Amino acid sequence: MNGKIALEEHWESPDFPATGSHNFTDDGYFSAVQKRLQEFEKRIEDMDKNGIQTSILSLTQPGIEGITDPDRAVKLAKQMNDHAAEFFVSKHPDRFKAFAAVPLQDPEEAAKELERAVNELGFVGALVNGYSNIGDENTAQYLDEPQVRPFWEKAAQLQVPVYLHPRIPLPNQQRIYEGYEGLLGSAWGFGVETATHAIRLILSGLFDEYPDLTVILGHLGEGLPFTLPRVEHRLRHQRPETHGNHQKSAD
Repeated sequence: MNGKIALEEHWESPDFPATGSHNFTDDGYFSAVQKRLQEFEKRIEDMDKNGIQTSILSLTQPGIEGITDPDRAVKLAKQMNDHAAEFFVSKHPDRFKAFAAVPLQDPEEAAKELERAVNELGFVGALVNGYSNIGDENTAQYLDEPQVRPFWEKAAQLQVPVYLHPRIPLPNQQRIYEGYEGLLGSAWGFGVETATHAIRLILSGLFDEYPDLTVILGHLGEGLPFTLPRVEHRLRHQRPETHGNHQKSAD
């Protein structure tokens, strides 16, 4: 199969260690990963070997979402999007496209940066690494919360997709992983965290408000195609007030 389009193709700038802390990952493996995140020539070789025509690049997790200071998040999102445009997309515009990094610590600014990235840099949407930290690492803002609506309104207006990418659970919600820290990331915790986040979006009424909005889930839909029938069935028999603020999407 040739001509494939690959999503979730991550990158990292030497100026910003977007991967944060990965103390549960083998050091030798992770150092090699970080090296690959910062280059592009080897990507073209691998794309050619595997029949990939286009890679949609995105800043790796937790990225901008892990920054606790909103002002710094706004500044770095712009800097990282400019870096992706200059050092990746512009060098191989026929092979690389990009999802924007957005500073959701300030949803109004996130909407502005998404619009700039799409209209000025030619990006094809946004990738959001789960919840956004605000103030400290244990304070999360989720995408279904009312204050985030300006960002969703802009995504719907621009008619671009938003890729919901995983990140590990909040530090104060990791008790069940103690002694099994290897499960925190892509082995298990990523999927559980992201699937729960996606269900929140569904129950929030977001897709009733913006019916043409496109949200992308990776990794076989984070397992939701296999579990949604049970989720939907059981919610029908639970008190409506436990479903979040809106139930129309689940009823």
